[in-house]
Amino acid sequence: MAHIDRLFGILLILQRKRSVSAAQLARQFEVSTRTIYRDLQTLSALGVPVYTSRGHGGGIHLLEGYFLPPLTFSRGEGIMLLVGLTLLQSLHTFPFPAEVKTAVQKLLVAVPDSLRMTLMQAEKVVGFEHFPGDIFHPEPTHAPQMDGDTPESSIITTFLQGILDRSLVHVRYGSPYHLSERQETAVIPLGLFWDRNHWYLVGRKRDGDATMRLWRADRVVSLRGDSETVTPPHAFDIQPLLGHTWLRSAMDQWQRNAPVIIRLTRLQAERLQRDWYYRHARFEERRGDQVIMTIGEENQTIVFELLRWLGPGAELIEPRAWREQMKEELRQMLSIYDTPE
Repeated sequence: MAHIDRLFGILLILQRKRSVSAAQLARQFEVSTRTIYRDLQTLSALGVPVYTSRGHGGGIHLLEGYFLPPLTFSRGEGIMLLVGLTLLQSLHTFPFPAEVKTAVQKLLVAVPDSLRMTLMQAEKVVGFEHFPGDIFHPEPTHAPQMDGDTPESSIITTFLQGILDRSLVHVRYGSPYHLSERQETAVIPLGLFWDRNHWYLVGRKRDGDATMRLWRADRVVSLRGDSETVTPPHAFDIQPLLGHTWLRSAMDQWQRNAPVIIRLTRLQAERLQRDWYYRHARFEERRGDQVIMTIGEENQTIVFELLRWLGPGAELIEPRAWREQMKEELRQMLSIYDTPE
C-alpha cells in the first residue's frame, strides 16, 4: 500500500473508532508498529490532532471534535460550498464564526489556481440582499441588553453545540414585551432556525411540561452551556415550524388577549393572506364579498396604518372605542383634499 493511502486509511479508522492500538493498525496495514508511529508523526506534522494515551482504555485517538470527510470535492462541489459559506457570512450573525473562516481557507486550497484569486474575494462577485424593513410589523423600541460583551453569534454557537452534544443549556431571556423577566431557565435544546433576519432557538424547559418553546437569539440576555447530558423526550423535526407556522399558537393567544376585528372585501383578505404575518390571522367568510378578520394587537397605531393601507372596503369593527379616533384621522386626511390649492 502506498504511503499516502495508508495515512488516509489510518485517518478513516480513527474516525470510526474512539481508540485503536498501534499493533492493531500494524496488523491492519501489514507493516511494523515502528512504521505506524512514523505515520502518526507525519499526520501530526500535517496538523491532524493525533495523540496517544496509556493504561486501560488507552491507545491512539483523534482529538474530540476533529473530523475529516472521507471524500474529496469536485470543482463544482468546492465552489458551491464556498458560495454557501459566503451566504452564511452575509447574515448579520451566524454560529461558529471562527470555524467558518478556517473552512473557507481550507476550501480555497482545493479549488483550481485559476479560480482561487476570484473566490478569495467571493463577497465581491456574489451578493445577497438583506431583508428590507417591514413597516407593518415594527420591532419594539425597547430591546434587552445582553450580559457583558456576549455577541449574538456566541449565543447561537453555544445553543447549537448543546444540540449536537445533547447537553443542557441555561437561558436568561429579555422579551421587550416583558422587560421585568430575567429569570434563568434550564433548557433542553432541540433545534435552531433562521427567519426574517433572526435566529430562533427551539427547546423545552427541563422542569415543567413538554411544551416546545422559542427564544429569539437577539433577545437572549445570557446563555451558558452545561455538562449535564439530556435526552430529548421524542424525535424532533424542525420542518413543521417553518413557513412561519410557529406564529400560529402565539397569534391565537394574542387574539384572545387583545382582539381586533376588521371587515374586509374578499380581495383585501386575499392580499393579507399572502403576508407572512397576517396570513395567520383568523379569516371568516360572510355573505357576498365580505370577510371578517380577527387579529391580536394592542398597538392602535399599527391597526390604523393597516386600515389606511387597505383603503375603502376595510372597516374597523372592534375595539369600538377606536372607531371614533379612526374616524377623526380620516376626517383630517379628507380635509387636505377639501382645501383649495
